[in-house]
Amino acid sequence: MSEQLERRAALFAALGEPLRLALVDRLIAGDQSPGELARSLGLGTNLLAHHLRVLEEAGVIRRTRSEGDRRRSYIQLRRDDLTIRAVARTVTALVGLPATVDRVLFVCTANSARSQLAAASWNSVSPIPAASAGTHPAAQVHPRAVQVARRHGMDLESAVPADIESVRRGDELIVAVCDNAHEELPQGLQRLHWSVPDPAGSDTDEAFEDAYVALNQRVHDLSALEAGLRKAS
Repeated sequence: MSEQLERRAALFAALGEPLRLALVDRLIAGDQSPGELARSLGLGTNLLAHHLRVLEEAGVIRRTRSEGDRRRSYIQLRRDDLTIRAVARTVTALVGLPATVDRVLFVCTANSARSQLAAASWNSVSPIPAASAGTHPAAQVHPRAVQVARRHGMDLESAVPADIESVRRGDELIVAVCDNAHEELPQGLQRLHWSVPDPAGSDTDEAFEDAYVALNQRVHDLSALEAGLRKAS
């Protein structure tokens, strides 16, 4: 048996348990902490740890450390695996979110890179409008974000960072694309969370390109999922 077949067999075995598939459903649209997953499914700590370990060993999920408080971790699907992305496309509802989306608001701390790139990417693929904002907006969009946007056919030359309270309408889908913003926003505010590393930390072209690639992949996945759900409704 080839290594690839063994890998696929382990993956499908991990997904064959209803609770583990339910965990995957909750990670399709965004990342969650173990505590968030436990609360949403009513699972005890030990049982959740067991199922997450099985999914991690099968290569379905990965854990990331928060860039915010540095203590908590987040669980995310391994979106680089085509089989996992195919499973994600079978979901029939965005768990815990509205069935329809009329506007998307991408949020990060400074609104100078990740949220700007995510909104620009979304507006290039979806008819649903997107905006971006920050919890502590910077004075300007990061020059490397402008450059990476230009390389991918998007224009951030005239973009200006804005505060979330000046942009938020109250009826949009909020996507926090950084850990700090997610952890700072009110707990009762419904949103998705994408744990994307801050490219300004290393301040290299490669880091900004990596951030764009990660955001663009998630944007395409969420846009396709939302369009499919809208068509089916």
